[in-house]
Amino acid sequence: MLQKLGFLPGFNKQVTSTGAESQWTGGENVRFRYGTPEKVGGWSQLGDKKLTGATRGLHHMVNKEGIKYAAIGTNRILYVYSGGVYYDIHPLTNPSGTAITNAFSTTNGQPTVTLTFSSAHNFEPGDIILFGDTTTFSAITGSNFGASDFCDKKFMVTTVPTTTTLTITMDSNEGGAGAVTSGGITYFQYYHVGPAEQIGVFGYGISQWGGTVTNPQTTTLNGALNADSAGTGGTGTTINVASTTGFPSTGTNFIQVDNEEISYTGITATSFTGITRNVRGTTNASHLNGATVTNFSSYSAWGQAASTTDKVAEPGMWALDNLGSTLIALIFNGECFEWNADASNATATRATIISGAPTASRDMLVSTPDRHLVFFGTETTIGDKATQDDMFIRFSSQENINTYTPTAENSAGTQRLAAGSRIMGATLGRNAIYIWSDTSLFTMRFVGTPFTFAYEQVGSNCGLIGKNAAVEVDGAAYWMSDNGFFRYTGKLESMDCLVEDYVYDNLNTTSNQMVYAGINNLFGEVTWFYPEANSNVNTQSVTYSYLDSTAKRPIWFVNASSLFIRTTWQDSAVFGLPHATQYDADTNTSFDVTGNTEGVSYYYEHETGVNQIRLGVTTAIPANITSGDYDITQKVIRGSATNMADLRGDGENIMRVSRIIPDFITQAGNTIVQLDLRNYPNEAAASSSLGPFTITSGTTKVDTRARARSIALTISNTAVDTNWKLGTFRLDIQAGGRR
Repeated sequence: MLQKLGFLPGFNKQVTSTGAESQWTGGENVRFRYGTPEKVGGWSQLGDKKLTGATRGLHHMVNKEGIKYAAIGTNRILYVYSGGVYYDIHPLTNPSGTAITNAFSTTNGQPTVTLTFSSAHNFEPGDIILFGDTTTFSAITGSNFGASDFCDKKFMVTTVPTTTTLTITMDSNEGGAGAVTSGGITYFQYYHVGPAEQIGVFGYGISQWGGTVTNPQTTTLNGALNADSAGTGGTGTTINVASTTGFPSTGTNFIQVDNEEISYTGITATSFTGITRNVRGTTNASHLNGATVTNFSSYSAWGQAASTTDKVAEPGMWALDNLGSTLIALIFNGECFEWNADASNATATRATIISGAPTASRDMLVSTPDRHLVFFGTETTIGDKATQDDMFIRFSSQENINTYTPTAENSAGTQRLAAGSRIMGATLGRNAIYIWSDTSLFTMRFVGTPFTFAYEQVGSNCGLIGKNAAVEVDGAAYWMSDNGFFRYTGKLESMDCLVEDYVYDNLNTTSNQMVYAGINNLFGEVTWFYPEANSNVNTQSVTYSYLDSTAKRPIWFVNASSLFIRTTWQDSAVFGLPHATQYDADTNTSFDVTGNTEGVSYYYEHETGVNQIRLGVTTAIPANITSGDYDITQKVIRGSATNMADLRGDGENIMRVSRIIPDFITQAGNTIVQLDLRNYPNEAAASSSLGPFTITSGTTKVDTRARARSIALTISNTAVDTNWKLGTFRLDIQAGGRR
């Protein structure tokens, strides 16, 4: 007897496979449209470059001449993409450059170049240094490295041994005896953004209170330590101890002496080198000879990892927006910059700091249509980073991004929110700005003079999990909190989600700022990319179909495919198709930075074709979807079954499936059908002896000998140029006995 198979749209991961009868339980690289599953669209890399670092900001805009730009902010460099080309527009701390002379030293057979400055610099490991083009720097005496190896080239700082030295790493080893003198050259310093990954969390426990140390290795001071920047012996770079056995020896690490934390970058058998005093918010202090020194590199408090100060614990991120043809770019917890897309030869110019604007803010956006530049979690005193208040809001005068001091003649102003400990993020809605703290939701509405904006708390216990975890579409705000998914449409709603436990039971909450939400309005979807447990970068995604969902049946699905992991996402409004970025932490060869150790990012256009195209190579996008288990009822046994509801049984009787009648709305290439057979819920599925079955566009039926109490259906593909949209399958089912 032929029976149609019908499954409800979306995944249900809140129950067992047996409990999810007539539902789908999981899959990869699939979506639901009009209630039917299909393979996702393909994506193709834009340009042929690997960008330096992890992309943490993406924004699209159009200038007055109709030229389209994508602003792409990685944790090291701000790019714009236009016409298939990437341009570096990152702001410089010293736009005119700084001259240095005889600064280079090398060692034969080593790729490391040491730069020595005449005074203290403020470079950190991972920062970008650019060398200018100068005729005075023709060669390095004693080295086979010359001007062409440095001039007009960018390098990532490898280490900072002292306040006056740093190292960079060349692509090849020194072939000469070693540099002894060098000519003069000009260098430019890129503004610091931050780490590629979240290395800790903000809030309680970021310092010592309530915390514990993993691997609490200890030693003792060999000599007193003064309350200044100098280490034991007055070298300023070294702390002598009894022994360093068991302490971390690579990268930047931390020790604690009494209540002071100190970082170090090098180690010997009896000393820590490259030290920096009073880190993580602690203060220089005097310490007696013999004082205990503790490994403080792996610190945790309140169950969460914290390994740096509140300003760098969170990753290097950007807030990007535009005021007309002017790109506004904010470094997370840092300065704000502007870039004029209408300028002559705009792509050859760099972003510059906005005069008069705050210098430390957590988020930023342009309020439209009223055209105010709004900063969130910003300074109470402009220009004084020490006054940064994580709940403080400051906005410019209307259409004037340089004026922030309120007067009777302008519309600038400030406001402090009360509910929460820090503003997590903000997004522009249809009639208001939505602002989330770590606990609550607020609206900020333009009302004009004399108050400019009105504020209202509209939700509690619904804070935002990460800066980029909220979107707004069609008058509704959707976001991911640390306790579920929420929607605001004039009223606050906790969203029913049949994959919620799957997501939150496998979520790395210590990397909450990695979460990124994106809209795909071509298919009516909101997708959150998030890091699973034990990962510091995004590894999975969860999608809500706002177009097809109903109050009775919200449609959710997840994707754990390594191909479909994104760090940023932009909808199709400007370029016609969605764009997104992917981060590869294991690849360090980027097109523009020598010595890159931060990984690379790829920039894609989505919903194009059915394959992945990256660096000119086409690969398949494997897709699959699996149903819950279904069995038969007495209606089947009596031959009176008429629909899928009649198939739902209790598994008492064995059923025999002799034929599969495939049905695809669309199909390109071959599709694979698998029947998973079980006699008991906890039994491992055994494949049919005649499966898996390859279905072509010409396949009318598949004969099989499937026999079990329950059967689950899997549809999949593995090859390039394959695409499918499921129709209504039918099975030839006959009832068997109870054994």
